[in-house]
Amino acid sequence: MLRIAIGFFVLGLVAILLGANGVAGMSFEIGKNLLFVFLVLAVISFIASMVTGRKMINRH
Repeated sequence: MLRIAIGFFVLGLVAILLGANGVAGMSFEIGKNLLFVFLVLAVISFIASMVTGRKMINRH
């Protein structure tokens, strides 16, 4: 989800450079919303792992 949010921010920057202000504004709003959702889910996950006492699985 973080990658998608960053992608929308990059799309917004490219749209601003090309002069498409409507697309840029929409991309920034979508990116901002996705970033907010990501941060909320990350905090909930962190709190849940602290409460349950489980360690996070390291997947490489």
